Amino acid sequence: MVQRIVIENCAVATVDAADTEYASGHVVIAGNRIESVGAGKAPEGLTDVVRRIDASGHLVTPGLVNTHHHYYQWITRGLATDHNLFDWLVALYPTWARIDEPMVRAAAQGSLAMMARGGVTTAMDHHYVFPKDSGDLSGAIIGAAREMGVRFTLARGSMDRSEKDGGLPPDFAVETLEGALAATEATVDEHHDPSFDAMTQIAVAPCSPFSVSTELLREGAELARRKGVRLHTHGSETVEEEQFCKELFGMGPTDYFESTGWLGEDVWMAHCVHMNDSDIAAFARTKTGVAHCPSSNARLAAGIARVPDMLAAGVPVGLGVDGTASNESGELHTELRNALLINRLGAHREAALNARQALRLGTYGGAQVLGRARETGSLEPGKLADLVLWNLDTLAHASIADPVIALVLGAAAPVTASFVNGEQIVENGRLLHVDEDEIARSTRAEARRLAAIAARA
Repeated sequence: MVQRIVIENCAVATVDAADTEYASGHVVIAGNRIESVGAGKAPEGLTDVVRRIDASGHLVTPGLVNTHHHYYQWITRGLATDHNLFDWLVALYPTWARIDEPMVRAAAQGSLAMMARGGVTTAMDHHYVFPKDSGDLSGAIIGAAREMGVRFTLARGSMDRSEKDGGLPPDFAVETLEGALAATEATVDEHHDPSFDAMTQIAVAPCSPFSVSTELLREGAELARRKGVRLHTHGSETVEEEQFCKELFGMGPTDYFESTGWLGEDVWMAHCVHMNDSDIAAFARTKTGVAHCPSSNARLAAGIARVPDMLAAGVPVGLGVDGTASNESGELHTELRNALLINRLGAHREAALNARQALRLGTYGGAQVLGRARETGSLEPGKLADLVLWNLDTLAHASIADPVIALVLGAAAPVTASFVNGEQIVENGRLLHVDEDEIARSTRAEARRLAAIAARA
């Protein structure tokens, strides 16, 4: 017997290929799938309806999809607030290199909690700091996501280029080439689920050109394709990175990535701020995806990514929070607004992005980038029941007639309900499966413990 949940009397933005919207519509959830979506009331004669939700005053959208994050940074927020990327990394790597399993678990809970209570239903974490004898960090992160109830991709990162090799991380903060590859493969074997409704997937994710050897990039790409998983890294984030690549490899980041096997439909890269026309064409030709992180790019003064040009060329683009040491809010729904506003400061001005394009970046675009657009990212029959009810019947939103514009340009909208895989994980802005107050206490304690350890080092 498939149990059904009926949601009615709401505005609906499906974010399907035609951007279909309903001023007053319905969504029917059957088990973990969307059974129907359309105008007016739900179909008559539905059986096994266990719940009916009168969603008057709400907008229903696909759940938000976060395409780039570093959860461990939750316990180092508010530090190095006036630095560019390279100086920021040099300032924080010595602290990050002293994390352990309890710290990472608490930080993952904090990061996931802020995203989930703000409408994220599919999350990811790019974790690349694995100090010796620090415990099962990947297991801690995956466990936190499972408890929260979100759909999750762990991008198992790695670094093997330290200061002695011309990289930025301290020598004690990196793995060996062989160790990184072996640990990554073991994580894929233990945790990756390739099924349609998978709750946990793994990607291979060496950190960046300035913290990873060419061998790790090449062999990491070979490993990912042998295992049938996706590839993720940072790319073209700053002008300093471009200079680093030209000095060390004799070419810019995009050409370097292509030479190591790191362009393709199974690849997505974070930031991609400093991309010329040739770079964008290469990403479009290979269908390489981009995780656009507007707040982090602004916080670190990295620049304005050419998102309108990427979209026009056919590059898949999603949104990312990025680590909360460079985006202290830790929320993705605010990135819808920031993506629109920051891109309008660029060359395209008011024509850069509109509200519906911003919503698409945060939903279907993110699902494309994570390789899950068949399953989620839009409200269509047969897709997974990952969706959010945004309350727009509030002081902050009620006078804005267009619900999508209210969501994107208005104040952060309250989440009345959020469903993942047909299971509700948020009710009236509160998480249902975890204790938010306890998470706040544990993250505060672990942040203080890490700061004390780093101060003694």
